Amino acid sequence: MEKNSYLGRLGVQREKIDAIDAQLLPLFLERMQCTEEVAKIKLDAGQPVFAPEREREILDRVAQKAGDMGESARTFYSAVMAISRARQHQLLQGGQELRQLEREASRIAPKSPSLVVCQGVEGAYSHQAARGLFPGASTSFVPDFTAVFDAVAQQPGAVGVLPVENSAAGSVTAVYDLILRYRFYIVGAIDVKVEHCLAAAGEGPITRVVSHPQGLLQCAGYWKAKGLEAVEWSNTAAAAQYVAQEHPEGTAAICSEEAAEKYGLHILERGIQDEKNNTTRFVAVARQAALPEDATKISLCFALSHTTGSLSGVLQSFALCGLNLTKIESRPIPGRNFEYDFYLDFTGNLHDAGTLDLICALHDELPRFSFLGNYHEA
Repeated sequence: MEKNSYLGRLGVQREKIDAIDAQLLPLFLERMQCTEEVAKIKLDAGQPVFAPEREREILDRVAQKAGDMGESARTFYSAVMAISRARQHQLLQGGQELRQLEREASRIAPKSPSLVVCQGVEGAYSHQAARGLFPGASTSFVPDFTAVFDAVAQQPGAVGVLPVENSAAGSVTAVYDLILRYRFYIVGAIDVKVEHCLAAAGEGPITRVVSHPQGLLQCAGYWKAKGLEAVEWSNTAAAAQYVAQEHPEGTAAICSEEAAEKYGLHILERGIQDEKNNTTRFVAVARQAALPEDATKISLCFALSHTTGSLSGVLQSFALCGLNLTKIESRPIPGRNFEYDFYLDFTGNLHDAGTLDLICALHDELPRFSFLGNYHEA
């Protein structure tokens, strides 16, 4: 096809599209006016914005009438209804619990907490994260993740520092479960580069390694290739401490170089992790929320109804607001078959009116919704 012919034919169709769009815009604006009236009626009647059965009925009818374009029509109308719901939520000012939190929570992230609580012992990666987040703060060590939350619950002004995600081994789901159980807030985060070494108390041959399950997972290629037995321990630094104190025959710890040196172990090999850019994300949790004016990351958790496109609808809401998702992960809900909680991180600030409206809308529409925090990530 000659270029002039192509441009001519394309121009004709573009003119038709422009004419159709000129008709669509007034209809869209008229629809939004109706939406605002619906919001007023719902407010007077005390009814919720979201009417899932009516939406499903409309979408099914539209898809059926559209024939071969049924699913495309469903997507189009779903987007229009999502915009309408967002406008209704904005007018009704839903999510009052979250709006009150946004107004009343401290605007200052904790910098000098009364106590920082970590799982493990001195020299653990959690200890490194705690020093990075709260340099000079008093640090206490407890044996497990639950004990971190118990200590923070009992000590006013305390924060806990815990791992939540590793670039090689994935999420530490037990920590997310505890955040929800204790209803704590994330008030800070930091990425720590994890470089494991093999360290022993003596010079003899090594037949087994001890470390935290995440440490073992991150170095699985190394110890499997050498035919070593792997034994799970409560913490990488605690494993180093055990090897230093007990001198178990043929046993080495997988730990940080700092932990090995602190407990007087001989470093047999450095950088044994399978992924050389191995990084763990740690969060600081507290009983009270802190929402700095310049916080950059928001974390949420929610469940979804068993309907087609429910997750797509939520993600569409973020796209409409121009918000960038940085993580989404599902986790089975204990005691429920094939039902899941979704953990979601995105860049944003709760003090932004549009972002607050979106989160309040999700709060009102989604089951098991939890706002986990708005914080800085170092």
